[in-house]
Amino acid sequence: MSASLLLQSGIGGLLLGGIYGLLAMGLSLSWGLLRLVNLSHFALAFLGAYLTYQFGAQFGWPAYASLLIIVPAFFVVGLALHTIFVRFDVSEFASMLVTFGVTVLIESLIQWIWSADFRKYETPYAQESIRLGPLFIPVLELTAFASAALLAIAAWLALHRTLLGRALRAAAHDGPIAAAFGINARQLSYGLAGLCSASAGVAGVFIALTSTLAPSQIEAWIGVVFAVVIIGGLANPLGALAAGMLIGVAEAITMATVNPAWAPLVAFSILIALLLWKPKWL
Repeated sequence: MSASLLLQSGIGGLLLGGIYGLLAMGLSLSWGLLRLVNLSHFALAFLGAYLTYQFGAQFGWPAYASLLIIVPAFFVVGLALHTIFVRFDVSEFASMLVTFGVTVLIESLIQWIWSADFRKYETPYAQESIRLGPLFIPVLELTAFASAALLAIAAWLALHRTLLGRALRAAAHDGPIAAAFGINARQLSYGLAGLCSASAGVAGVFIALTSTLAPSQIEAWIGVVFAVVIIGGLANPLGALAAGMLIGVAEAITMATVNPAWAPLVAFSILIALLLWKPKWL
């Protein structure tokens, strides 16, 4: 295999890793700061992807117009779901079971409305790319990666450089002590839950632009992105992005040099290796 083809594969994997990181970001923050394992995050992302497809294919809306509707709507969905968690005092383990049920419901809804057929959101700029010598960088994938990087940096800065972010981290670390200093952890948790769901909407728009859609893909993405969350570290948006890039590149190189069928094994192989090695951030 030529070096240029290997490098092209690596670039493709790096850009795909941006979407992995974008998907993992909401789950990482929810799990790390709210102690809720929200598996419905993936189903919401694919619901956002199908809505983007529907708005574009039927109404001719550009992707940014879909984004302006999907993100606020998903913020409200996140608030509603978190209200249920708070009302019934759902534990960390129970949240995983509940949101898995929500995932199944959303997947069934998607299949009922759009069927199980593969669908592709065609746009005039789908094939546009930037040429750098022998390499081609797809514009849509590059935009998705840049958006993921910007959101990861913004989330990290908000958590570490603002009073609200520090209050969230303090409440997650020791709720009673944080409450003694006047931090209203419950009120902050609603805002964070809404933002996590909104980030799923952003990821969904880019999934629609860059991928072929099918309801069955939800389960396939859950495993990979779950590994990204563990590798990147909980409540660590930059770590989620870095882990997504690592797995994306590893998958792409595996498909190019070994066998495409081996790519699904890459994420968990890396996860198992890191768990055995036990680096400090895990």
